[in-house]
Amino acid sequence: MNPARLGRRVVATLSLVLAASAPAQTPPDPARPVQIGDRFYCQDRHLGTWFYCERPKVEEPDTPAAPVPPAPTAAEKLDAITAELRELKARAILEPTPDNVAAYIRFQRAQLDRASLFGDVWQRALWQRPELDYTLERPVGTVAKQQWSDARKVERDQALDRLGQRYGLFYFFAQSCGACRVMSPIVKAVADTHHLTVRAISTDGGPSETFPRYTVETNQRARMGLTAKVTPAVVLFDSATQTAIPIGYGIIAADELMERIFLLTQRKAGSDY
Repeated sequence: MNPARLGRRVVATLSLVLAASAPAQTPPDPARPVQIGDRFYCQDRHLGTWFYCERPKVEEPDTPAAPVPPAPTAAEKLDAITAELRELKARAILEPTPDNVAAYIRFQRAQLDRASLFGDVWQRALWQRPELDYTLERPVGTVAKQQWSDARKVERDQALDRLGQRYGLFYFFAQSCGACRVMSPIVKAVADTHHLTVRAISTDGGPSETFPRYTVETNQRARMGLTAKVTPAVVLFDSATQTAIPIGYGIIAADELMERIFLLTQRKAGSDY
């Protein structure tokens, strides 16, 4: 036999023997973590992940969802409408083209319709909820207002008739004051009607045809804490508390004068509203 051919046969036979004796290798399991540690510790003793035999799984961070913008509030919507109306108006004034002016008129008309609807619903709500209807306390209708005024006048007159037991009037006038000649008879008529004592004080020393029994001022207003030097002046004096209550200055109609005295002595501020 050819020595060369014999040599090749021997080599092939040895290769077969080695291949048969080698342990079979299985393909790697893709689901199993890749081993990175020593065989003795990782395979024979199975120490696992915390011995760095298996590569820890990396958790992918959760992708945050895009935030949902909050719905605009009613106030923000109203502000947007107001801003749009101002913008359209400004554009129509600065660039008064037919399209710009028409756009402003159209938008403004829409808001007027909205306001009319609001007013209509407002009125209906008052009709159905009497506790919200202010006109039941202070009527505005002709018939109801007259009835309220008559009842108020009776209440006021009765209260003023009782004031003389506690209150008196200081009336400051001047002979040279034209308004005082008009106001003096009004003060006397109100005082006589409701039995109020009037102390007339002349600020310039001159007499009064209406109040012949008068006193010349000797710093009375300052002692009462009144700083205004206007005449005529009507001041209510509370004998129980020794305090002065200014009623008014200048010419005041009799009905208005009685209403002011009534409010300042019988009503707390805001009670009629």
